Amino acid sequence: MVTEQATIPKSKRSRDLTRFLIALAAIVLLNILAANFFFRLDLTEDKRYTISSVTKQMLSQLPEPVFVEVYLDGEFPAGFKRLQQSVRETLDEFRIYSGGNIRYEFIDPNEITDEKERTEFFQKLAASGIQPTNLRANEGGKQVERLVFPGARVMYKGKETGVMLLKGNLAASPDERLNQSVEGVEYELATAIRKMAFQGNKTIGYISGQGQLETQYVTDLLGSLQEFYRVARGELRDIPSLDGLDLIIIAKPTEAFTEADKYKIDQFIMKGGKAVFFVDALNANMDSVGAGGMFAMPYNLNLDDLFFRYGMRLNPTMIMDLNSGFIPIVTGYMGERPQTEMINWRFYPLLNTFSKHPITRNIDAVYSKFIGTMDTVRADGIRKTPLVYTSVYSRVMQAPVPLTLEEARMEVKPEQYQAGPQPVGYLLEGAFTSLFRNRRAPEGAADPQVRETGVPTKIAVFSDGDLVRNEVNPRTGQAYELGFDRYNNVTFANRELAMNTIHYLLDSEGLINVRSKEIQLRPLDRVRVKEERTYWQLLNLVAPIVLLGLFGVVRYYLRKRRYERF
Repeated sequence: MVTEQATIPKSKRSRDLTRFLIALAAIVLLNILAANFFFRLDLTEDKRYTISSVTKQMLSQLPEPVFVEVYLDGEFPAGFKRLQQSVRETLDEFRIYSGGNIRYEFIDPNEITDEKERTEFFQKLAASGIQPTNLRANEGGKQVERLVFPGARVMYKGKETGVMLLKGNLAASPDERLNQSVEGVEYELATAIRKMAFQGNKTIGYISGQGQLETQYVTDLLGSLQEFYRVARGELRDIPSLDGLDLIIIAKPTEAFTEADKYKIDQFIMKGGKAVFFVDALNANMDSVGAGGMFAMPYNLNLDDLFFRYGMRLNPTMIMDLNSGFIPIVTGYMGERPQTEMINWRFYPLLNTFSKHPITRNIDAVYSKFIGTMDTVRADGIRKTPLVYTSVYSRVMQAPVPLTLEEARMEVKPEQYQAGPQPVGYLLEGAFTSLFRNRRAPEGAADPQVRETGVPTKIAVFSDGDLVRNEVNPRTGQAYELGFDRYNNVTFANRELAMNTIHYLLDSEGLINVRSKEIQLRPLDRVRVKEERTYWQLLNLVAPIVLLGLFGVVRYYLRKRRYERF
């Protein structure tokens, strides 16, 4: 008996030691595997913590460290806290996938105590494109306002760029806009890093020679494009062909294209080139309207057959919309000084209805001027995606359209504005058929061999040439930001629309698709929260303690019952 009682503990000790050694070996093995095989799991339904493969690839190729300075430190309400946390989590992921080449710091600009230094810092942020916003919050039972800069600066090798992190559509509710901002965090940060660290190898041609917008009116657009791509400018008639370009921009032509000009464009697209057209169907301008009125008549651009062959048509119409911009109109005089008033000008529709395409997802309103309607026509193999619409309160005017400032003073008749949302921008994708199919190349063509069927490519057409036109300061001659309305001191999303379109055309499988990320907003029912506040507080605070106590009692009873048998 003594021998048996002595061997039992020894056997148990051996078994426990064996289990311990096996567990220790398993932990060491798991650590070795984790060190050599990196992986992460995102168990959320909408994959909110998953970084796209395109972003991962770009981050892994960073040659040198990138520093990100984020101005979202401090205490915020729940909505802003969520944006703050999303930025932090995204940068943590960036740091991991970049091999440590992403470094970041969160800063609260309001912590700068010296008033002069703080003002200079605020001005520096505003100059970087990081605009402040007034944040109302409840602190200590009092409503207070804080000036918040919801953005970041990305710095790389002595260069820097500003990133606005509070984006989205201003027409959405505050919660929805913050959610849109959270959805766009990866894209905004990744795009800024790409702009700083990688030199673009695509070339964009800004085409002129048919009365297109002069350089001073596309300064902001071309400057923004040069941060990502090489930009070339030239008159179409002086260029033998468009070979060597990846994309062409034709903005607000006012003169007819010759057959030779159209042949160059057509064959460029047949070879896989991309194109963006911002074209007015009718001739209208505010200078003539203010001088006594005018009739908007169709342009003779000689592009109708080209567009028709590709699958769409610009109609000789003009849209009026109750959701529109404002212009200053002289309403009287005080002595010799004119008195002006901002009056709704229904020929300047505000475009705030978009498709859920990556180009237009979550962007703010776009400012348009004298915009017309568009139709699609049959074109085999071409996928047509409407991108932008007017509001439901639109009215379509057929040419000739009378334009006078008296229209702004006239009483609105709602029954006239029942045309519904009108598409004013289309994306066309597929293998296009040449306009010159079964025809000879125009005389003097550099390449007389007509390509009758093209390779798959993409073009975009918008029925307003002024979408990419920036205003110019009449006193200084400096260009305003694209989309800036100097009369109302508001910046619209015209530049974002143009840039997103070009990014998509040139790299449809790249970063632009990150804009498709969707995070489902699941707000609490505020009425129920208020009514059932005590119940849920007790459930969350008392129930865990009760369950823990029950678990202890049951465990004590089971152990007692088990060991009482011996």
